[in-house]
Amino acid sequence: MQSQAPKPKKRMVTCPQCNRLSEYSQDNPYRPFCSERCKLVDLGQWASENYRIPEPIKPEDLPEE
Repeated sequence: MQSQAPKPKKRMVTCPQCNRLSEYSQDNPYRPFCSERCKLVDLGQWASENYRIPEPIKPEDLPEE
């Protein structure tokens, strides 16, 4: 009798757009989103500047060269 390796658990994450659970794996081309629609909606929000950095970057926040 050969013992089979246990199947790895599927890693489920909440879609950042619609909050549905989706599998976070290479089999999901839209990860971390659940679908192409959610991925495109998020991209549209970035393009229309709905997401913003809350304050300007200060010189001391930048790494030294």
